[in-house]
This record gives sequence, C-alpha cells and structure tokens, in this order.
Amino acid sequence: MSTQAGEFVREEIEHIREGKHGARSTEQAIAIGLSKARRAGVKLPPPRKGTTSAQTRHQAARDIERGKHPAQAPNPARSRGMKKKLQGEGHLIVSSAALSRHARASARKRTAAERSDSAQKA
Repeated sequence: MSTQAGEFVREEIEHIREGKHGARSTEQAIAIGLSKARRAGVKLPPPRKGTTSAQTRHQAARDIERGKHPAQAPNPARSRGMKKKLQGEGHLIVSSAALSRHARASARKRTAAERSDSAQKA
C-alpha cells in the first residue's frame, strides 16, 4: 500500500473516531479508505486472487475505473443510504487497541519470508 493510500485510510479512521460514521470491523474501515483512494485516482492495484472474494476484486477494479474520471459525482441516493447504514455501526472498532489487534492478526497470517520482505522494504 502506498503512502498516499495510507493517508486515505488514516482519514477514514479519523472520521470514524470523530463519530461521522462507524464501521462493522477494522477491516471495513480500511477497505472504505482504500476504496476512496482508488476512486480519487491513487495507483493502487486490486487485491490478488486468493486474498479476497471475486466480488471485492471486481469492486476494486470498478473503483480504479472510477478513479480515471474522479470529477464524476457520486449517486446521492446510494451515498445517503450507505451513510445511514454506517452511522448505526460502532466507533470503538478503530481504537488503538483494535487496530493493534488487527495488525498482529494480519501479521500472523503472513509467512516469515513475507514479513521479512516487507520489513526490509520499510
């Protein structure tokens, strides 16, 4: 994930902490941020096959297409509907403890070689 995409995720986490809306899980909060980044034109490939569902990969591809024409206005009815749905969700899902739990769980899923590679890259 690029630094630019990370900023979108960080911004989304701040929105949830401020109470603008909630999220069902830490993963969802991250996904919303990545989706916004793709729609804003950030070069971020869709997830690789085997890591997520076909539906998620398809949506990521659509977000990338949308990013090529970012001036296009979002559908207001869908926007309202999603916002209303997310407002009923929890806000503690992006606490520092929750984000830490998510990071450790994600790291556990990766092999030692993958962890080593990303550590050297960082």
